[in-house]
Amino acid sequence: MILGHIGARMGSKGVPGKNFLPLCGKPLIDWSLDQLFANPRVGAVVVSTDDPRIHAHALQRGAIDIGLRPAHLATDTAPKWQVWQHALEASEARVGPVSAFLDLDCTSPLRLPQDIDGALDLFLAEHPDMVMSCCEARKNPYFNLVEPDATGALHVSKPLPGGVWARQDAPVVYEHVGVVYVVAPDYLRRAASIYEGRVIPYVLPAERCHDIDSPYDLRLVEFLLRDQLDAGLAKA
Repeated sequence: MILGHIGARMGSKGVPGKNFLPLCGKPLIDWSLDQLFANPRVGAVVVSTDDPRIHAHALQRGAIDIGLRPAHLATDTAPKWQVWQHALEASEARVGPVSAFLDLDCTSPLRLPQDIDGALDLFLAEHPDMVMSCCEARKNPYFNLVEPDATGALHVSKPLPGGVWARQDAPVVYEHVGVVYVVAPDYLRRAASIYEGRVIPYVLPAERCHDIDSPYDLRLVEFLLRDQLDAGLAKA
């Protein structure tokens, strides 16, 4: 059984209460919840949260009840990996063994249903420890990301012999984005962090990889989401 998971912590410094803010006609979390409940491959859905309002909303929608997230997993510094481990353990205690742990970031509502299916297909075809959504990085540390040395002078972050003078000649670099993750349950149980095993990219267009971390992000995502709705790609 594939377990769909959404993490929705109550606190947010950039956009207070963002996970339940209205966005294009419904709470932000519902853009992800709707996709999980609509996907026939997802056998159960769980929401990990420390927010009683979000918890009650998720249960009303049909999510399984694992209670509120423990306090030590509800801080700004709590690792996503540990939140996932807790959600998997608590969920399996209620619904039985899970064949794949499918996580959608609540703050990435621009994903399309085919993004979820594509990540699941890649996971089933390649049998990695984890599939992670990515997009090609907008800036490249071999070419146009720079950092200062001890004197304050700038240098390319990752210099190569002879230098890189055109972006297309630089090694491919991806941005890790929270659109969709698929994790092997055994790996999630045994590993201490994301990158210990074979983690492979599921590459998405950059226009669907915007995450809401600031008021500017919220305005930008709302604009792009309305474009999706107008084009019939998303459902309100």
